[in-house]
Amino acid sequence: MSKKTTGTCVTFHQREDLTTGAAEGVQPRAIGSLMLSSKARGALSCIDGFRTQGCMKALFPRRADGVEAICINTSGGLTGGDRLSLSGAAGAGSRLVLTTQAAERAYRSAGGWARVETRLTVAEGARLDWLPQELILFEGARLMRSLRADLTGDARMLLVEPVIFGRAAMGEVLRDAGLHDRIEIWRDGAPLYCDALRMEGDLAAQMARPALGGGAGAMACVVYVGADAEAHLAPLRAVLPETGGASLLRPDVLVARVLAEDGFALRQTLLPALDRLSGQGLPISWRL
Repeated sequence: MSKKTTGTCVTFHQREDLTTGAAEGVQPRAIGSLMLSSKARGALSCIDGFRTQGCMKALFPRRADGVEAICINTSGGLTGGDRLSLSGAAGAGSRLVLTTQAAERAYRSAGGWARVETRLTVAEGARLDWLPQELILFEGARLMRSLRADLTGDARMLLVEPVIFGRAAMGEVLRDAGLHDRIEIWRDGAPLYCDALRMEGDLAAQMARPALGGGAGAMACVVYVGADAEAHLAPLRAVLPETGGASLLRPDVLVARVLAEDGFALRQTLLPALDRLSGQGLPISWRL
């Protein structure tokens, strides 16, 4: 700001480089990043590195068997033009658990797509649990997500990605929305699991198709990577509904998919399944 003073009169001139785009109808967008790494210190795990920027923050509940972080998007949701990036790294011999404070919401976009990029690395002898709560898609949402995890040696990983198609209790039906989702898990440079989803337009009609959702309003993908994967197969199948299934892609990779009527029914299935796969170590935010 520059200032000219004449007697008691003060005149302010706005600097051109500080003007906002509000006059031109440009809305501010949420930009944020979070980077967190863990390391082993004796029999314990502790934070090795931590940094947040923009709208991304984190809370760290006390946890005896590892580092737990609750990732928080303080912008309150996702809409067109938002950009979030998350990076988590479990160092050799440590355990890192990443979750969210509550369900993430993808709201109507006035233009463009929201983008969320997640990169995870798990070192030799380490374990990383990626356990975000549900993503709720609203009418008009446009969201592109990508997740890549790189594991080394005997590293273990548990991953869940739950999605809810509109708020059933509010009578919301998604007639115009978009979701692009990609998940990749690699070990020592070789692919273990790769999955991509691309849905646009009338999502309610697409989910009503027998070959897609059979009328389901929510779904989830669960992946467990570990030498003991086969031991979890039968117990996991026992807690899945008729609209869910689990199989071994290979001796150390267990994959389950679940369809449910709504978010409540989906969580009723996920809680016992994730309890089993996490060793009764679900984050506290999942139980609130």
